[in-house]
Amino acid sequence: MAFGSRATRMDCSHKGWIVLTKDARIRYREIERTALMNAGVGAFVLTAKNLQGSEMASIFVHALPSMTRFAVRHPRPFIAKVTPSGAISMLLKH
Repeated sequence: MAFGSRATRMDCSHKGWIVLTKDARIRYREIERTALMNAGVGAFVLTAKNLQGSEMASIFVHALPSMTRFAVRHPRPFIAKVTPSGAISMLLKH
């Protein structure tokens, strides 16, 4: 995963967007973690492997109510994981 240019990161942060990604190994990728945290965004990372796009979308849709509650309760920046069952837990917070 590459989180794009600095302008893209800042745009996400200023608009209050949430980042959705699939990178089960993000906890080991310092550059990507740092970019997300420095952008000040909330990010949800799908940790499942070998899924089709429709399966990933289904998991995120199922988890949306929990993700919304999580985002309201936790100040940004944060990186949280989303499991295939829709469970959410904090991976990294600032």
